[in-house]
Amino acid sequence: HLIKHGKVIPAINVDRLWGLVSEQTRAYYKENTDKAPVIDVVKAGYMKVTGKGVLPEQPVIVKARYFTKEAEVKIKEAGGVCVLCA
Repeated sequence: HLIKHGKVIPAINVDRLWGLVSEQTRAYYKENTDKAPVIDVVKAGYMKVTGKGVLPEQPVIVKARYFTKEAEVKIKEAGGVCVLCA
C-alpha cells in the first residue's frame, strides 16, 4: 500500500514552546526559579522542536522525539534541558 504521508513529522518552533503551558504556570516558575517546568511536546501533538525564534531566559525541560541543533543550543543557553523520548 502507498502511504503518502509516512515521513511527516509535526514540528514546533522554540518561540512557541511557552504557548503550550498556561500563563499561570509561566508566572509560577518565574518566581520559583529552583524548579523548571516540563513541556512535553509529544503530548501536544508535535514530534520535532526547531530552532526558529527566541526563547525567554527561563530554564525549561523539553521532551520531544527530535531536536535540531539550533533548538538544542537555544534551550541550553536559557538554562534548560533537552530530553529525548521514543
